[in-house]
Amino acid sequence: MKNSKNEKVENWIKEIHNISEELNLVLGNFDSELLYKKPSPEKWSISQIIEHIIKTNESYFSIPEQIKNGNYKLPAISKIPLIPKLFGKTILSSVKPTNERKVKTFPVWEPNLENKQNNILNLILEHNKSLIDFLRNNVDLIEKETIISSPANKNIVYSFETAIEILISHEQRHMNQIKETLNLI
Repeated sequence: MKNSKNEKVENWIKEIHNISEELNLVLGNFDSELLYKKPSPEKWSISQIIEHIIKTNESYFSIPEQIKNGNYKLPAISKIPLIPKLFGKTILSSVKPTNERKVKTFPVWEPNLENKQNNILNLILEHNKSLIDFLRNNVDLIEKETIISSPANKNIVYSFETAIEILISHEQRHMNQIKETLNLI
């Protein structure tokens, strides 16, 4: 079982590398001012999409340390059989790149609508390196089939493994949104 989990982690790492390469390829030659341009008032700019990805991913980064220190508390709903699997499957399905339905984000993951980050492309590329380190450092939580709560809502529970799948699918989905946004600005 351990080998298949390690293979899964290595596949996720390859997917993150692929997203980073694609981001660099797609955005590397763009004037940085274009990355802050919103295609319409109700749509996010590319920089806001990237900030949202980073905020979402980073909201999970403190969870393993809390678990390892014994400070992590799960709601009672996490003990109900099949609930974590059901929530995980539902959330993962909603963020799949092939799902074309618009999904409203939780307020905790909203990008700062006024903030203009310096070199947003470098920020996401560096962030993805941190995401890879996060995966490598927490394989044990995948092997133990650890259940966690969503950082946005403590009553939404799923496995740590599913959380990683959600984060990667979410990033892939937003890569598609970035390409669409480029065609609109």
